[in-house]
Amino acid sequence: MRHLRRTVALTGVTAAAITLAACGSSGGGGGKSTSAGPTSGGGTSASGGPTASAAFNAATGSIVNASSKTGGTVTYALSSTPDSFDPGDTYYAFVWDSSRLWARALTTFKPGPGKPELVPDLATSLGKVSDGGKTWTYTLKKGVKFDDGTPVTSADVKYAVERSNFSGGVLKNGPTYFKQYLVDNKPAYAGPYKDKTGDLKSIETPDPSTIVFHLSAPFADFDYLTTNPQTAPVPKAKDLGADYVKHIVSSGSYKFQSYDPNSGAVLVKNTNWDPATDSIRKQYADKIVIKFNQEQTGIDNDLIKGNTSGDIAGAGVAAATQPQIVNDPNVKKYADDAVSGTLLYLAMSFNVKPMDNINCRIAVNYAIDKVSAQNAIGGPLRGDIATTVLPPNILGYKKFDLYPTTNNSGDVAKAKQYLQKCGKPNGFSINLGTRGDRPNDVALATSAQASLAKVGIKVNIQKYPSGKYFSDYAGVPAFVHAHNLGIMTMKWGSDWPTGYGFLDQVVDGNTIKDAGNTNLSELNDPAINKMLSDAIANTDASARESAWSQVDMATMKDAAIVPLIYVKVLLLRPAAVTNVTFSQAYGMYDYMNISSTK
Repeated sequence: MRHLRRTVALTGVTAAAITLAACGSSGGGGGKSTSAGPTSGGGTSASGGPTASAAFNAATGSIVNASSKTGGTVTYALSSTPDSFDPGDTYYAFVWDSSRLWARALTTFKPGPGKPELVPDLATSLGKVSDGGKTWTYTLKKGVKFDDGTPVTSADVKYAVERSNFSGGVLKNGPTYFKQYLVDNKPAYAGPYKDKTGDLKSIETPDPSTIVFHLSAPFADFDYLTTNPQTAPVPKAKDLGADYVKHIVSSGSYKFQSYDPNSGAVLVKNTNWDPATDSIRKQYADKIVIKFNQEQTGIDNDLIKGNTSGDIAGAGVAAATQPQIVNDPNVKKYADDAVSGTLLYLAMSFNVKPMDNINCRIAVNYAIDKVSAQNAIGGPLRGDIATTVLPPNILGYKKFDLYPTTNNSGDVAKAKQYLQKCGKPNGFSINLGTRGDRPNDVALATSAQASLAKVGIKVNIQKYPSGKYFSDYAGVPAFVHAHNLGIMTMKWGSDWPTGYGFLDQVVDGNTIKDAGNTNLSELNDPAINKMLSDAIANTDASARESAWSQVDMATMKDAAIVPLIYVKVLLLRPAAVTNVTFSQAYGMYDYMNISSTK
């Protein structure tokens, strides 16, 4: 949940390896979310779920301002640019969430409050599994059309997976699960941009409504994987490679009226969307406007004044804005402080000296003042101090702390002890990469800079734009090595609600990419890689759960990262915005059916 791509707050997933359950269980902060506001007579909204009027935290367990009225314009703002609105080229949580407006994946999470419920979207049902868990078959709903009126077929879904996972570097963002687990072509498939006549043999489309995935090993979470927008159909004849983002063909309830990579996008109703094929989407708003490159505190102020509908990044207001919200009851009632299932951490590159030395990495773990980091982003209201990779509300979490310090405030003596062991008794200089347009990220970087200075480590902060952070900077190993980015700030949430969905793309060496890389540490420990692959193929759910905590422990023994904060997000929903609820599946508001009275 991609950095903040997929953020899932969930515990107690007990799906069997081969027959996944259709829903997980709740776990915001380890307990059930409850409505904090007065309900509308205990009713339910058109989207399903309890309703509530404006009150602090009301949207964490209810749908606030539920309405089935049509009309109005929803206006979102973003402090930078997205990595991409192309469903096959994105790894930000807010795009995975909002892309459901214009892209229908095979499966998705049902909109509404409470525990995430996995449901079919483009498919008629969840996957039908055979061959011991290695073959997954989906049947598409009849009557689904693209915005140009042409029917959606299984070939369009197959092509979408091919272009996103086998682009040869044309599409830089997004995870690589399909490439990892689909049976290899022999000879290897070069992808649609290099091989104009071949295709991926491990995906079959025996007819226009059927798609069959053949995996190299059982993959217990495959129904979760197909919620990825990489399974949203793309017509091959309309694909423009990296430029497809300029002319996306919609399969959802809204389509693009305009798109500018610098200023933003405008969505309008897709007249070829048929509600008879879609039980979860509505078409309430007439128009959805998304503005890029807006200054963060300006976004926050517009939210307080009701001049915009939402901050689409879903990362919460800036720390500087927080007092205006929590100290004014008339503003606070429009806010939600929600557990996001996300981790803020520092990634340390195994391929930048001296961070290639484990003792230097351990020194950094001991040196960091985590209380300072917590205060830098707004204090306990914004999250709890972290000591593990897995947050407490993700399946597989076990509490431990390999590098304990007094009151989590750092241990200078211990840090210097390990600096001596790594041959840098007087410290060293290192660059620290962060997203410069996100005040909280910069605040974390500045806090780390101050902590490390106490042990002689001089940190030079390098700021990069969010939209290119992974495609051009921190996510490009060659750039990281060349620019001495030994430490990088990172925010990560689960791609789906299991330990594997959280861990794989940030600690598995097989996921390291030349661009769009999310394993920023470039951790490539054979033991960890094997633990992950063995566990996801295991039919025993309890064994898998145990494995995720073991991977967590092994990652911390490698001192690959410094966990900082288990994140909570302080979000605002202006009075004019309707059908607002917090999605535990995405760790932010659910954008699918939001509308506005304006």
